[in-house]
Amino acid sequence: MKLLITLCCALGLSLQTFAQQDAPSPILFIYDASGSMWGQLDGKTKKEIASEVLSTTVSNLPDNQNIGLMAYGHRKEGDCNDVEFLVNINNSTKSNVTKAVNGINPLGRTPLARSATMAINSLKESNTKATIILVTDGIESCDGNICDVVAKAKADGIDFKLHIVGFGLKEDETEQLKCAADAGGGKYYDATDASGLGEGLNEATAATIDKPEGNFSIYATKNGEPVDAWIKATKAGTSEAVDGSRTYRDSGWVYLPPGKYDIAITPLEGTDIPGTSITLEMKEGDIKHETISFDGGTLEVTATNNDVGWDAMVKMLDINTGKVVANTRTYGRSKTMEVPAGNYNITFQALAMNGMETFFQIDDVKISSNETTPLVHNFETGKAMIGVKTASGELIDATVNFYDINSGEGVAAARTYTSSNNNPREFLLNPGTYSVKIVTLGAHKGKTETITIEVKQGETVTKIITF
Repeated sequence: MKLLITLCCALGLSLQTFAQQDAPSPILFIYDASGSMWGQLDGKTKKEIASEVLSTTVSNLPDNQNIGLMAYGHRKEGDCNDVEFLVNINNSTKSNVTKAVNGINPLGRTPLARSATMAINSLKESNTKATIILVTDGIESCDGNICDVVAKAKADGIDFKLHIVGFGLKEDETEQLKCAADAGGGKYYDATDASGLGEGLNEATAATIDKPEGNFSIYATKNGEPVDAWIKATKAGTSEAVDGSRTYRDSGWVYLPPGKYDIAITPLEGTDIPGTSITLEMKEGDIKHETISFDGGTLEVTATNNDVGWDAMVKMLDINTGKVVANTRTYGRSKTMEVPAGNYNITFQALAMNGMETFFQIDDVKISSNETTPLVHNFETGKAMIGVKTASGELIDATVNFYDINSGEGVAAARTYTSSNNNPREFLLNPGTYSVKIVTLGAHKGKTETITIEVKQGETVTKIITF
């Protein structure tokens, strides 16, 4: 019996220890409730967007994740000491956080250093390690430097990781925040809209204090400048994901245990340059880095009709395979496509016109790295107006079909109806000679006439058929 009790106690202690190790360290959100959160983005206040996105992020966290919440600027306007714990970090109920977030009324200032100090001191007093995630739409507006606060706390041995998500900040406002995130062993995420805020929070909540420090980094460039890129690591030869990250125009880190991996790197920021991949082997204790270059050039395309901007679909084709590597629609303006340097075939397909010359291809166009190559194609059209009526002037509904006189190919078709808005019917056609077949419908159906007309560039030819 004594042995059984001893074994049970040992087993209980073992399970308790395992549970403690298995439970993730707390996440503490610091929420910006300064008055500027009433500013709008895409028709919503930043407060509404942040509340919705943070609530979604919290709801997606594991059920055994303890979550705390602090806010600043939510009680008193102009008070730099208005910083408060709304939910303690020993909280395990997600709804406590979401209710608190939805009930916040932004009022005050932005005491970043004081908020960080209160958060870090609470961890020190409770001897708790945690991930701190600060969401802010502004820079320090009280006395203090959050970077200095974080660096000192790390030097004092306080165990935490700090991520900062800047929401709608300008580039020249981020230096101190980037410094603080770096000093806190975390990352600075830049968000300009709800999607960016969600991505930043998802990454921040995945890269917690419990996650091993990254041992492999990627720095992506394009024509000598840093570029934002996705990093995805999978076990070599499989689709089994191991880790992922995003560079945010800086070094993106992933943690890879010993083994072989395929690393996919995909550039962002609206480029048509394709991603690339490398294969990597990691051994125990390795720390590795790769710089990936996505050098490319830009093709600027313009489609015109009679030398006036025109809507067209433009495609860039691989010169060897014929595969489409980039495409755009001009909408009457010049458009750009950024692709790897090389030679391409370019096609223009004009919209809203008919004829035998609505498609044009230019072969072997050279695109050079870090250069813009302009390309213009001009289409030509004239107008044909076809009307159908009785001798007394009554408008007749009829089908009108245009055929190229040489090939017999049908190029355009429409109906006149019995409205003066459509009768005569306008046809925008490439210059040329056409056979036009008119067949009456409705009360006057059954009558047919075929005529030949010539369409000239920039001119209008009108034919009224009388039955």
